[in-house]
Amino acid sequence: MQFRVPGALFRVLVLVLILVPVLVLVLGSIAPIGLAAAGRTVAFRARDGRAVTGLLMEASQRPAPAVVLVPMLGRTKDDWQAVAQRLADANITALAIDLPGTSLPATPAELTGWHSDVRAALDYLAARPDVRPGALGIAGASLGASLAALAAAPDARVRSLVLISPSTDYRGVRIETAMRQYGARPGLLIASLKDPYSARSVRNLVEDAPGPREPRWADTAAHGTTLLAREPDLVRVMVEWFQRTL
Repeated sequence: MQFRVPGALFRVLVLVLILVPVLVLVLGSIAPIGLAAAGRTVAFRARDGRAVTGLLMEASQRPAPAVVLVPMLGRTKDDWQAVAQRLADANITALAIDLPGTSLPATPAELTGWHSDVRAALDYLAARPDVRPGALGIAGASLGASLAALAAAPDARVRSLVLISPSTDYRGVRIETAMRQYGARPGLLIASLKDPYSARSVRNLVEDAPGPREPRWADTAAHGTTLLAREPDLVRVMVEWFQRTL
C-alpha cells in the first residue's frame, strides 16, 4: 500500500525545509538585544618588556579618538566592558587594561611604577593608524585613577582625564604634583559624597587647579567602578565628557 502526503501538507513541509536553514543563518548572525559586543583581547609590551593585556573596543568610523581605561586594585579590565562599549558606540575607541598584579606590591615605589603599563597602552593606541593623532584620554578608578594621573601628567598626547574615586595619597602613591603638571588640560573628577576620602581628594585637586577641573558628585555609597555600576548615569557623563574634550 502506497502512502501519499496530502498536497497542502507537502507544500508546508517543503517550505519548512527551505526556511529553517535560512532562519538559523540569520538568527546566528544577530547579537541578542542589550548584549554588548565582546571586543577583542590585545597584548603589547611595557617599556620594561613586561607583557600587558587589554580589551580593545573599536570605534566604527576611524580614525577616532581613543581612551585607556585603568581598573581598581584587585579588579580586571572586564570591569570596564560596559563603559568601553558605550565609548565605542559614541565613536571613541576604548582600551581597558589589566594591572601588573591583583595585590599590593612590597613598596610604594613599585606601586608607582605600575603607571608604566598605562603609558604602554598610550603608546599602543598612538601607534595605531585608526586612532586620531593627539586625541587620547585616560579614565581610571581608585588606584587606577592614581596611575592615570601619573601617566597623563608628562604626556602631551593625553588631552583629557577622568578620575573616579581618586585619592591624593593611595598607599604612598601621591598625585598632587602630577595633577599640577597635567596643567591646563581638562579633568573630570567623580566621587561619592559617602566616600569621605575620595570626596576630600576631589575637593583638594579641584581647589587652585592650574586648569579646568570639573567635580561630579554621587549620592550612592560606592567606590571606583562599583560606583559606575550603581549609578549608570555617570557612564553617560563620562562618555559625553570625552566627546567634548577629545
